[in-house]
Amino acid sequence: MSDRLKGKRAFVTAGAAGIGRASAIAFAREGASVFATDIDEKGLAALAKDGVAEVARLDVRDTSAVAAMAKRAGPIDILLNAAGFVHNGTVLDCSDEDWDFSFDLNVKSMHRTIRALLPGMLERGHGSIVNISSAAGVFKAAPNRYVYGATKAAVAALTRAVAADFIIRGIRCNCICPGTIETPSMLNRAAAAGPGGREMFVARQPMGRLGTAEEIASLALYLASDESAFTTGVAHIIDGGWTL
Repeated sequence: MSDRLKGKRAFVTAGAAGIGRASAIAFAREGASVFATDIDEKGLAALAKDGVAEVARLDVRDTSAVAAMAKRAGPIDILLNAAGFVHNGTVLDCSDEDWDFSFDLNVKSMHRTIRALLPGMLERGHGSIVNISSAAGVFKAAPNRYVYGATKAAVAALTRAVAADFIIRGIRCNCICPGTIETPSMLNRAAAAGPGGREMFVARQPMGRLGTAEEIASLALYLASDESAFTTGVAHIIDGGWTL
């Protein structure tokens, strides 16, 4: 540990698994007091051994619950928005309900957390917001990722808007655009694809492997820290060359 986040308070969504979990642990190891949330209470409970200070169940689709949790968390320095869902299919496979769910979880959840936690950052005169977007939808179209790509493009636009609106008030807002990352949700999608599903995902990676949640967490850590103090409004691609 090098105390890159010493003295800082971080709030993380989807902290029970995948990128959110890896980022919560990385933040804690670098000295931050981390408040991790998720709907998976069992997964959250396992974070205590990794130094995460506080955990709580939170459905980021519930506006009143997000507002209440923001009050409970108190003033924060870092917000990591990692909640999301990958819908599989084209426009013909996307019902109105699929569209609404995807935008609610992937985009509106970030609207809720930023709206609830930004005032505290503004009062303190500083803060770093890191949103998880995707290379798909922002830098490249991916087959059967119609509404997913639309939501992730919206996240990148939301990120730039927040950065522009609060750039002179000490607030930075960036997003991370990963390629295919080996997480529990990704492995579930691979399994659903049938035999050889994981190999299919690997085959489309120029590096011949999947990314890891820890690699994404390393970028999130940089963006959360003061090392990136001159960086805001940027969609940071980390995809193993998938978009080349």
